[in-house]
Amino acid sequence: MITIFFHREVGEVTYVQKVKVPEGTTLMEAAKFHSDPPIEEIPATCGGACACATCHVYVDDRWLDKVGKIDYNTPEIELLEYEKGFVEGKSRLACQIKLTPELDGLIVKLRSDELL
Repeated sequence: MITIFFHREVGEVTYVQKVKVPEGTTLMEAAKFHSDPPIEEIPATCGGACACATCHVYVDDRWLDKVGKIDYNTPEIELLEYEKGFVEGKSRLACQIKLTPELDGLIVKLRSDELL
């Protein structure tokens, strides 16, 4: 099992939601289908088809190298670079991060303005 830590900032307080998922699950699936309660900041409107950017998260600095950079020849960057709050190098779509043993313990920050 892979453990993911979703950080939610509310004012000065950071809340952490820990989620355990099988290897091969995407980060979006972890948030939407394996968390209790589901993580509302990741509605994933397109269901993981990389078509909506509603699963936009920020990868913690300590995990950037392991997660890897966005391939600049993909729809992921085309969607993200026009998103409010896009941070080059840190912004990723959760549907495009497949969880492997190397990502066990991954920390991502949720967008506070994604609640619909």
